Amino acid sequence: MTALSDTPPALSPPALATRLAFFAAGFGMAAWAPLIPFAKARLEASDATFGLLLLCLGVGSLIAMPVTGYLSAQRGARGMVLLGGIGIVMVLPLLLLAESVVTLGALLFVFGAALGTIDVAMNVHGAEVERRAARPMMSGFHAMWSVGGIAGAGAVTLALTLGLSPQAAAALGAVCAALALAFAAPRLLRAQAGATPPALVRPRGVVLLIAVLAAIVFLVEGAILDWGALLNVERAVLEQAQAGLGFLVFSVAMTVARLAGDRLVARLGVLRTLAGGGAGVMVGLGLMVAGPGLGTVLAGFALVGLGAANLVPVLISAAGRQQVMPPGLAIAAVTTTGYGGILLGPALIGFIAQVTSLAVAFGALIGLMLAVVLAARRIARV
Repeated sequence: MTALSDTPPALSPPALATRLAFFAAGFGMAAWAPLIPFAKARLEASDATFGLLLLCLGVGSLIAMPVTGYLSAQRGARGMVLLGGIGIVMVLPLLLLAESVVTLGALLFVFGAALGTIDVAMNVHGAEVERRAARPMMSGFHAMWSVGGIAGAGAVTLALTLGLSPQAAAALGAVCAALALAFAAPRLLRAQAGATPPALVRPRGVVLLIAVLAAIVFLVEGAILDWGALLNVERAVLEQAQAGLGFLVFSVAMTVARLAGDRLVARLGVLRTLAGGGAGVMVGLGLMVAGPGLGTVLAGFALVGLGAANLVPVLISAAGRQQVMPPGLAIAAVTTTGYGGILLGPALIGFIAQVTSLAVAFGALIGLMLAVVLAARRIARV
């Protein structure tokens, strides 16, 4: 056991399977992003109509997440990982074949449910693998989601650039995700079911605290995604065509930090990881809002990515360790609340920006992140 923290052993089959599940989920979700304009054009949908269609994806995820947590707590996560993965693989190509708004809305709902299912289940599975290994592993799992996202968006974009039809590119993305899942399937843990948990459990105690903190971190990540480029334009540090450079810097920094995250958490511990990461995000947001010059602003994006990278993995690990609720239900509560932060956060940022300015809205996120720093000691005791 003592050697685990110094020289980690070769990756176990369940750990490899977890990484592949995270990769497949990230790949499948990101593969959809380059295909969105083609799906919109196929239906000749207005921006408002298509916005409502995309909301179907979020609703499907939010409904599936607590159900997955219940079933994972009752029967183990393996079946739900595979169910969600199969759903992604089957529905992704169909999204480019929808002939009506109603059909695409229904497919996006199922696609979102599949994403929500695998999201919760792979985190439950990862928490169990981490517990058995007795060393931090969650950051490495989440890093594979980021890697999968880069690979999925890149592969589909390349396929489209080379002249493949959108339908063929979607099918190619589905095949790649399916191959990762097929390799993972026999290596996933076949967990024994515990006592049947209650069907409806509200997060309570430390789980409620973890869920709120996760929602704050996800809100910040969603704000960077949806509003970061506009902030750069508003501050006149980048032209509109290059405004997305900040998000690219943020994404690369987060992926790199997660790849090194497990060793970092093992060395620093939960308290310093949460407090230091939260403080780093606060400083990074400050540079984004008020830093002079492009270099300082991009350094802010990078610092937010580095600081936020391991916050959610550490929080999910804590949800898997706590004894207040069954781990599956606790992780479902945390991921569902966090996803709610992603969905509602951009709207909240927009409302504040409308009343004040986008810089003020991002400044408000600094105050929210202070909660992560202040709660770090409590989470470290879990």
